[in-house]
Amino acid sequence: MTQPGLIIRDATAADLPAVRGLLVETWHATYDGIYGWQRVAEITNAWHSLDALSAQLGRDSGIFLIALLGEEIVGTASARREPDRAAMLTRLYVSPARQGAGIGRTLLQVALACFPEAPVARLEVESQNELAIAFYERMGFFLQRQARFDGREDTPNTLIMAKRLVTI
Repeated sequence: MTQPGLIIRDATAADLPAVRGLLVETWHATYDGIYGWQRVAEITNAWHSLDALSAQLGRDSGIFLIALLGEEIVGTASARREPDRAAMLTRLYVSPARQGAGIGRTLLQVALACFPEAPVARLEVESQNELAIAFYERMGFFLQRQARFDGREDTPNTLIMAKRLVTI
């Protein structure tokens, strides 16, 4: 099921304030119960600042997409090519009020289609984010291993999930 009128396109600098608002909203809705409001605010201020988001625009090795319904940004996805040619999904968020309408599925499909030569897709998901884990499992991802986000000790516990894209 795809949301009627849904448009997926590359993010632009003009979109970044709304993308940041979406990320702050979804992070608080998802992670306040796990990390607490203050820690989530610290993370979103660091990871989702306008400067951090701006630095992700126009990368040769990656994509930064938004999902629009009318003029409203209702989702965002980012991915990059890894040295082993894998597609690494680095972000997939949908507005809490719009979840369950096929927006995340469509964003994921479009993001992965941007890497037609990738043999596999990978992602990191917070180990306590049961809704996201269930979503990715429905999308065909499986657990590879546990880790720390970006391998750093001061970051959340994550699960590395993968999905084969190209059959041999």
